[in-house]
Amino acid sequence: MDDLEAAADKAELTGQSQGPCPLDDLKEVAFDLVAARYLLDRLNQQQMEMLRRTVNTDVTIAIAALGILAVAVVDQASDTAELTALGRFALRRLRGMAEPGDPVLQVRITLKDVDDPPVWRQVLIPAAYPLARVHRVIQAAMGWENYHMHAFQIGKTTYGPDPEGELGYADETKALLADVARVGTRIGYEYDFGDGWEHELVVEARAVAEAGRIYPACIAGQGACPPEDSGGAYGFERLKELLAGPPSAERDEMREWAGGDYDPARFDLAAANAAAAEV
Repeated sequence: MDDLEAAADKAELTGQSQGPCPLDDLKEVAFDLVAARYLLDRLNQQQMEMLRRTVNTDVTIAIAALGILAVAVVDQASDTAELTALGRFALRRLRGMAEPGDPVLQVRITLKDVDDPPVWRQVLIPAAYPLARVHRVIQAAMGWENYHMHAFQIGKTTYGPDPEGELGYADETKALLADVARVGTRIGYEYDFGDGWEHELVVEARAVAEAGRIYPACIAGQGACPPEDSGGAYGFERLKELLAGPPSAERDEMREWAGGDYDPARFDLAAANAAAAEV
């Protein structure tokens, strides 16, 4: 999994690069993604070379096809390729990214029943996002790891990821933020039904997407996200008391469990914004 994430990160960086991209870089990224997804340890050198040639050929064919479709410009002399304006537009739409002028909502996410310090994030979310993607924004900006179930509560309607299941949720993939929220709307969001982490989302303002800016974005916040499975608000309070208390075997054990250098007051805006942008 670490190899796959590293390869995906490399692919993301390549996709975000400005200007022509060497075809050799694209071929290397494609091979890394294949190698990270499959077990190739048993391939001999000849088989590995054959696989690499196959991947390189597929990339060459794909880039040529993009050139024919006018979404990429291929420069044979420099052996590079670059997305055209149409290609970048198509990529942004495919990824659900906001275009300049699209409506964006400023939302404050507050973790309820937690203080000293409080834990909250202020995020900018494209209004066209379905609640399923808003869920991912919350997870990323807050710092959760998406291990557990979740649900949204808007008025008398509960939205979730399993509309056909026994819980009878409305389908969060079909409910757009723009359709269920406006300035002043309050939305309940629960994560991990065992620990019962209750969040309140408040739509604070409405704006339009700016050219050259990446959305979603985390623009402010406070407090560290509690560790997963820390027992809800009560368990988190107990953890904070232990970490702030005198040395003891229990404190050392919990500090190691929480990650060694865990600090409830720490908030890294750059990291939260980067995580939100990846959504």
